[in-house]
Amino acid sequence: MNRRDDLNHFNLLYDISELSTLLTGSENIEHFLQRTVEVVSRHLHADVCSIYLFEDRSQELVLKATVGLNPGAVGKIRMKLGEGLVGTVMERLQAIREESGSRNPRFKYFEEADEDRFESFLAVPIQRGVEKIGVIAVQHEKVDYFGEMDVMALRAIAAQLAGAIENARLLMEILRGSGKRSETDIIESLKFVKGKSAVEGYAYAPSNILGKKYGRLLIDDHDSNPGGTIDDFHYAIHKTIEQLQELQERVSQRLLESASLIFTAHFMILKDENFINKIKALIIDGMSPSEAVRSIARYYISIFSSSSHAYMQEKVIDIEDLANRILKNLRKKAGGEPTLQPGRIVIAPDLYPSDVLKLAAENVKGIILVSGGVTSHVSIIARSLQIPLIIADRPELLNLSDDTPVLMDADIGNIYVCPSEKIVRQFEDRNKAEKTIQYMMDSVTETTRTKDDTPVHLLANINLLSELRLARDLKVEGVGLYRTEFPFLIRSYFPSEEEQFVIYKHVFDEMNGKIVTIRTLDLAGDKILPYSNAPMEANPQLGLRSIRFTMHNRDIFEQQLRAILRAGADSRSVRIMFPLISSLDEFRDAKQVIMDCINQLSRLNLPHCKTPSAGILVELPSLIEIIDDVAMEADFFSIGTNDFIQYMLAVDRTNEKVSRYYQPYHPSVLRGLARVVKSILDKGKDISVCGEMAHESGYIPFLLGIGIRTLSLDPQFMPLVQQVISELTIADAESYAGELVAQSTLDGILRVMKSRGLQ
Repeated sequence: MNRRDDLNHFNLLYDISELSTLLTGSENIEHFLQRTVEVVSRHLHADVCSIYLFEDRSQELVLKATVGLNPGAVGKIRMKLGEGLVGTVMERLQAIREESGSRNPRFKYFEEADEDRFESFLAVPIQRGVEKIGVIAVQHEKVDYFGEMDVMALRAIAAQLAGAIENARLLMEILRGSGKRSETDIIESLKFVKGKSAVEGYAYAPSNILGKKYGRLLIDDHDSNPGGTIDDFHYAIHKTIEQLQELQERVSQRLLESASLIFTAHFMILKDENFINKIKALIIDGMSPSEAVRSIARYYISIFSSSSHAYMQEKVIDIEDLANRILKNLRKKAGGEPTLQPGRIVIAPDLYPSDVLKLAAENVKGIILVSGGVTSHVSIIARSLQIPLIIADRPELLNLSDDTPVLMDADIGNIYVCPSEKIVRQFEDRNKAEKTIQYMMDSVTETTRTKDDTPVHLLANINLLSELRLARDLKVEGVGLYRTEFPFLIRSYFPSEEEQFVIYKHVFDEMNGKIVTIRTLDLAGDKILPYSNAPMEANPQLGLRSIRFTMHNRDIFEQQLRAILRAGADSRSVRIMFPLISSLDEFRDAKQVIMDCINQLSRLNLPHCKTPSAGILVELPSLIEIIDDVAMEADFFSIGTNDFIQYMLAVDRTNEKVSRYYQPYHPSVLRGLARVVKSILDKGKDISVCGEMAHESGYIPFLLGIGIRTLSLDPQFMPLVQQVISELTIADAESYAGELVAQSTLDGILRVMKSRGLQ
């Protein structure tokens, strides 16, 4: 039989049911991995097939399963990244095919493997996006046995296996850590954890632990109802639909951007006859309702997690969430716990924006993430929903049991596990005192002035439509930054022009003629649209993001611009701001798209704003040297200090490992800001600051000192910022800014700030 003609056998792996059978039919994880290599070697007619998994902690590849090599080598062969052919595959994330593996200078011989007789070598990385999972390798005694078709086949197999093996890897890590320490020891080591505050606030509540992304809570097997009938299943489905409808209504009342769409996948699955009928068939055949739900859920999870599309992979979470709701309702029917347990502190490795919305619908008290950056989009959404959020680089927190008492002091990032009564009482007393700050909101005036009566304009940064009421109550003078990403993030598709029109119209109507600045879609490394199927990038912060993405996808860009122009038809001040502009040419190109959209709307006789202002969000250092030229053409400017600092200092602001290099007080940052502001003011153009520095009391005097008279900030910071400004004089601010700009070192700047009591 011609092996090349028999390649269709590997297509059996595309039938996910085989993979699902491997996973569900295995006695344990090691058994699953071993059965996997046996199946792969059989389909590819290889003498050897091995799976190596990548351990994050040791940064090593470990042989976990093999057919053809010495079984005694499992768990013993370990390689660093770049070590041997397998290590090189993982390091480069590229396939390696060799006629004779031993002749490659990177080949590393392991005596315990007994691989002397194998010549041909082929290995491909197993990865999810840029996440390293492991390597799958095949070998054969014949020289030059594997061809390009084999490379394609093994890549396809690796893609199909990625989700399942990732789940297996995560479970192995959990099992490896289990039993080594008692729960008392775990709690004792986590009595106090120092994290980073992402969203300020306070919470004291029982914990709820969410597992790893894509492997999170794989429909737990314990505490289930072993019996039950088909009627019990129908009851659980009915109750689940009722609960989802209640959640949907609750979220839609809180989030006017139609955030209830996050439950669309749940309802579609419940309406899928295949899903319901498969479960009913298993129950009729004698399986308990809970086990039938679990079995079909695993089947769907294996399908979604093996997809090459990030959007489909994200549906794993929807299946898990839905299945767990059904299972909990089955337990409730049998007299178990109620489905909803509101008022928890959720601890998780990471969350999607849609996860935060679901948690908000269930009245979560706080969130602790054991990875991620403090300025990620999840943080922005949590802040808008007023959910305290702490980032803590302590994965051990995931080992806590549910219902463990946790106290979050998210104002400074402290976490207390099983806090004493004294600690709880101290925080409760502090919180009572802090409630007196409410009077500051009542004291906010319509205009903001310095001590020497210089007016300073305070605008609002708006993330969610629900924040507009607070902004209006705080007497803001307009919207300095409306972030348009949220309607894109909560959907499973690009929102249409009409959907966007309704949202933007709400912003203009609420502001009732005041300034409204709408930033065009600003997708970044921490804001990814799974449904866009955009390729994964090694460094997304320097990739196809922001204005680059929209100009690359002009149809999406035009739909957004037309929606903005139509929504602002009756407004006196429509300002469209482009993010991440790097050159004058780029700004001209983007502005031309606005003109094209105006022409399109005119031809259609649709009401629209005919004279919008076009502005630039200053974020890139490349603008500093050409700012005089750019200032001649743009109508207005706003400085996004977060990205300005990030790109000026080459620091990924979402990477906690380099967060200490993110220094707003760096001499280059301060001098760069001063130069940009002076040039823009000299040209008579409007300039504001909308980044984090705009609400930080230590930097407000500097900003006023270099000429800034407009600040845009999240509404909740308004009372404090107005008070800080009221205690300053422009003369003192200018003197202070001059001292800072004159310093050439970080230490020198810190000394000046400390001498003024601002650090």
